[in-house]
Amino acid sequence: MLVVVFVVALMSLSGCRKSRLSTSDAVGDTIPLRYAQNLTMVRYSDGILVELKDPWHEGRILHRYWLTEDSNSKPSTILSPLSSLHSPLSTIKFPLQRSVVFNTAHASLIGMLNATDRIAGVADLKYMLLPDVQRRVQQGEIVDCGNSMSPDIEQIVSLHADAILLSPFENSGGYGRLEKLGIPIIECADYMETSPLGRAEWMRFYGLLFGCSQQADSLFSMVEHAYCALRDSVSTSAPLKILTERLTGSTWYVPGGKSTMGRLIADAGATYAWADDDHSGSLALSFETVLSKSGNADVWLMNTSSSQPFTYESLAAEHHGYTQFKAFRDRNIYFINTLQVPYFEEVSFRPDLLLRDYITMLHPNPQHPPLRYFQKMHSQ
Repeated sequence: MLVVVFVVALMSLSGCRKSRLSTSDAVGDTIPLRYAQNLTMVRYSDGILVELKDPWHEGRILHRYWLTEDSNSKPSTILSPLSSLHSPLSTIKFPLQRSVVFNTAHASLIGMLNATDRIAGVADLKYMLLPDVQRRVQQGEIVDCGNSMSPDIEQIVSLHADAILLSPFENSGGYGRLEKLGIPIIECADYMETSPLGRAEWMRFYGLLFGCSQQADSLFSMVEHAYCALRDSVSTSAPLKILTERLTGSTWYVPGGKSTMGRLIADAGATYAWADDDHSGSLALSFETVLSKSGNADVWLMNTSSSQPFTYESLAAEHHGYTQFKAFRDRNIYFINTLQVPYFEEVSFRPDLLLRDYITMLHPNPQHPPLRYFQKMHSQ
């Protein structure tokens, strides 16, 4: 099996550099990225080579993709004996015309790029607060492929899709029957980036896939400008201490210090108990650990997906220990009802909108706009 490796030159902020391979005369133009750490893209005369770093194993490659307009094209000009035998290579004819999308954030981004008509099927439809997708499913233009953890394989096969977009997880054990379909799997590991803008910049890769590079570059430029302006407007004096999430069963998952949320908290001018942690994913903690380390947080943020009123009384009924937190006693809890607002649909690639909410909550000012996602918790 032919496997590919390429060595990308250091990226500059101002333009492309030539990338020469160690065992080949092939020269490509590195597409410069400003924030994404786990993604590199090099344009050659006959295609684009994309490399996704494995965010869980330093020095390893998660996947390589050869994007070409000719399905018979192979990246033979950039073969190297230094290739890792454990790095899969998928050839993808682009732009994609028929895709299956497992994640609401990616379906939403495709909509932002005006390419929803390129979605042939979705998984976890009930979690997608996307009117256009819901309408197209009702009209038979998009097929509901069932639960993402156990998708309808026969339905996916019938769609003759060009690619399946899904989010990989550490130690997932692979993708089961999906891997045997012969349909390229796009491993959307953007959520493992270490900054909100790093994750958002992956839209440039997805823009390439769907033939929307210009739209993706323009959207990212706007997001970057808005995010940086908000970040730079924050006062760093007397920062408030922040706590996020709550128990899921017996485990409390909080963002790692090097995660996109950990970075966003810092950019919002808040103090975070796990800011020095070096994980880019979530930390699984006990109730006692969170209470000990962050029980004195000034502001507490959490999500819910309940159709019932979410109040201090209902929160205390979930776990009486919550009443020990300072933010509970001070009545300074904010929450997002993900059944009512498109939080999961938007914030992955519009972190500027989320940062604006954080700044409004942490730095109250009558001139701030209304909250987009959060609402303040009240008593019954």
